[in-house]
Amino acid sequence: MGLPNINITFTTLARAMFQRGSKGTLCIILQDSTGSGEYTVLSKEDIPSGISQDNKDAVERALTGNVTPPEKILLKVLGASEELSDGLSWAELQTFDYLVGPLALDETGAETIAAWIKTERENGKKSKAVLPEIDADDEGVVSFSASNIQTAAGTFTSAQYCSRIAGILAGTPFTQSATYVTLPEVIDADRLTRAEADESIDDGKFIIWYDGEKFKTGRAVNSLVTTSEEKGSAFQKIKIVEIMDLIRQDIVKTAEDQFIGKYPNSYDSRCLLLSAIQGYLQTLAADEILGDRPKVEIDTEANRLWLKAAGIDVSQMTDEEIKTANTGSVVHLKATMQILDVIEDIELPILLNQ
Repeated sequence: MGLPNINITFTTLARAMFQRGSKGTLCIILQDSTGSGEYTVLSKEDIPSGISQDNKDAVERALTGNVTPPEKILLKVLGASEELSDGLSWAELQTFDYLVGPLALDETGAETIAAWIKTERENGKKSKAVLPEIDADDEGVVSFSASNIQTAAGTFTSAQYCSRIAGILAGTPFTQSATYVTLPEVIDADRLTRAEADESIDDGKFIIWYDGEKFKTGRAVNSLVTTSEEKGSAFQKIKIVEIMDLIRQDIVKTAEDQFIGKYPNSYDSRCLLLSAIQGYLQTLAADEILGDRPKVEIDTEANRLWLKAAGIDVSQMTDEEIKTANTGSVVHLKATMQILDVIEDIELPILLNQ
């Protein structure tokens, strides 16, 4: 009968990824002298009344979103005697997409959060952060760079406006990117020349710029600038990293909940798991989140190495025998896929007829 539960779950997750206009949960840590507590904010009405107006406005800016508002905001308000570390200890127990720090977050605080995010990601969580003016050089940190941001409500620093940027990222569908999102509320800000904007983006900064008529976001990049064979230029794109994070989370969580410890490690069971993941990826391909040829297969070479390490002579074993061999409690799979980017660069040479 196969694995009906895991197949259904994977299919549901894949469809949800496409259908969710807002994909994000925000985690916002604020410092306040008049109130403290933990809150779940789904709409403006959920913003706690006992905090300062500036903090209320920061949460409301996040709720603006982009195509849609964020799915929800997990809000931690630190009292006057609490430290940023208290907020991060709380955040460690939450599940979210983007974290934003207090309005007065300084360079030291931003570096503390960036280091914390890196550790969380190394430990398998998909958490990311939007931080002001930081050279984090990490795909999990978005470095927002802007100054003197003026709206009808006042003038803001990059730290004060990070919640707005996080809301944009959380409210952008997986089939779009946060590149060139118009900011209708921005009246003025320090304006960059085209060369300055290009240099900032190359330095891993998420900027806002003036196109001659309106203010909008620049290219949706994170702070990663040092690429490698393991992490190429695709890892610099916020959209690509978000999809990679969610695919990894969906597969790991579903396997943990519905497969691990519940089936024998036979070749048939491995193929059923493989088939379920393949179906999940193919659904994403049909929704144009992935390219049209994702592939999941048993990692024969990883099986071979495991068997050799277990003291088994594999020199005379065929690939098929390696693939079907008993590997204890370990299932070695590998996947190849292409995450589709969005149109951001258009080349159109124009030739004039003489």
